[in-house]
Amino acid sequence: MDTPARILVVAATARELAPVDGWVTCLCGVGPVDAAATTTAAIAAHRPAAILHVGIAGARRAAGIAPATLVIGEAARYCDLEVPEHFAPHLLAADPGLLDAARRALPGAVRSVIGTSARVGGSSGCDVEAMEGFAVLRAAALAGVPAIEVRAIANAIEEQDRGQWRFDEAFAAITAATPRLVAEFARCVR
Repeated sequence: MDTPARILVVAATARELAPVDGWVTCLCGVGPVDAAATTTAAIAAHRPAAILHVGIAGARRAAGIAPATLVIGEAARYCDLEVPEHFAPHLLAADPGLLDAARRALPGAVRSVIGTSARVGGSSGCDVEAMEGFAVLRAAALAGVPAIEVRAIANAIEEQDRGQWRFDEAFAAITAATPRLVAEFARCVR
């Protein structure tokens, strides 16, 4: 069994982080560039056993995923990279052990590929979109650290009026889920 202190919880903003209960946190900033750089530095500094990347996201209306719904990222897709796959990966699967643990901790959560794009509405080929997930998972993969992304839906990707986005509900959902995830990860991470 591991301790929560060996779990690094990464989020773009402070509102996405639950109050710390023995785990280490990292504010990675908004967007894939800051997320990759900051996560890499946090991995070097803390040498975590696993990384949980949390935050809010948008979902396509056609997916029917309501605001505040939790989404476990089965994989992260980098939607901004337009080079052949042999030059750089576009899709990273979540760590299988962490994926199983996330399913146990959040049995009612949706499971989906989560797209990463530096701009709102920039994703394609996925129902859920955020701005940092692929970068965090890529930094973790390069360091040999298991990682997973879990999000709470705040808005429809197509909704241009940010006044209609349900930030407070999404922040509450992800911060409530984080302690359950960390506890489950601490039981299974070596």
